[in-house]
Amino acid sequence: MSIFTKQKVIMVEPERALPGRETPVLPEPVFHEIFGIPVQTVPTGSEVVYLALGCFWGAEKLYWQAPGVTNTAVGYAGGFTANPTYEEVCSARTGHTEIVKVSFDPVKTSLARLLKIFFENHDPTQGMRQGNDVGTQYRSAIYTTSPEQLAVAKQVLGQFQTEFQRSGFGRITTEVKPLPTFYYAEEYHQQYLAKNPFGYCPVHATGVTCNPQVTA
Repeated sequence: MSIFTKQKVIMVEPERALPGRETPVLPEPVFHEIFGIPVQTVPTGSEVVYLALGCFWGAEKLYWQAPGVTNTAVGYAGGFTANPTYEEVCSARTGHTEIVKVSFDPVKTSLARLLKIFFENHDPTQGMRQGNDVGTQYRSAIYTTSPEQLAVAKQVLGQFQTEFQRSGFGRITTEVKPLPTFYYAEEYHQQYLAKNPFGYCPVHATGVTCNPQVTA
């Protein structure tokens, strides 16, 4: 591993993070390529959860296709730099991970179902990488927006941990915590694979599966 690659997998210290800027990098409104509403909108009755599972292009497509999802957007969270650019996030000097904002109708789907998609479509045991994508921006994370979501996320992670261990994998490294500040990514990243249907963004599924059972 090169020195540069080693630096990319080490979380930057807050005092060494890039300062960022006051102005968001995404203008308002930007309309969703699939849902036809502003990506910033949370439809009435929807809940929101933030999910990071590697490159956010492919991850967002997984969720805009999922039943019960009402809106999606991509952005950055978990770090220290305000309103970062994609290039800054790629430098490993912001602390942010690439993440998908998922709005969903709890009458039509559940957080547990969305987390089943999450754990079955990447390798949550890899730490600061997904496949050949290496760096803190590719780390796995679940950022919740309510105490109930946090409890469900911890239950589902525990059940998937059992299945990953049975399949020979190590400890799940997914961050699970209440949402820190979320920043929208640039317009060209929003629904990238809808705008660029021949674009490439691999999904690193492991074949490990589970039907999580959540208690109230």
